[in-house]
Amino acid sequence: MMPLSERAANIVRTGELKIRVMRSGMYQKLTFTVKKERSGDVEYYELSTNRLIDAPELIRIAEETGLPVKAENGRAFPKGTSPRDFQTSSF
Repeated sequence: MMPLSERAANIVRTGELKIRVMRSGMYQKLTFTVKKERSGDVEYYELSTNRLIDAPELIRIAEETGLPVKAENGRAFPKGTSPRDFQTSSF
């Protein structure tokens, strides 16, 4: 398990984050909330929204925030990470 960046830890503590996202050719500011998700025996934190977001944007957001991101149409993790890297027990 790798330690969270300072930015990612602050986002988890705050509970939400507004991010500028490209959707349907237009920029929009969306609010992502921090939620707990379960994958097998691991419970982890991720940013979540109920909007549709293109895969390249999900990857960009995951890389910039240092946290997994879930949208209505998919999920992205920062490069080289897995749910185990974001366990809730590490906070």
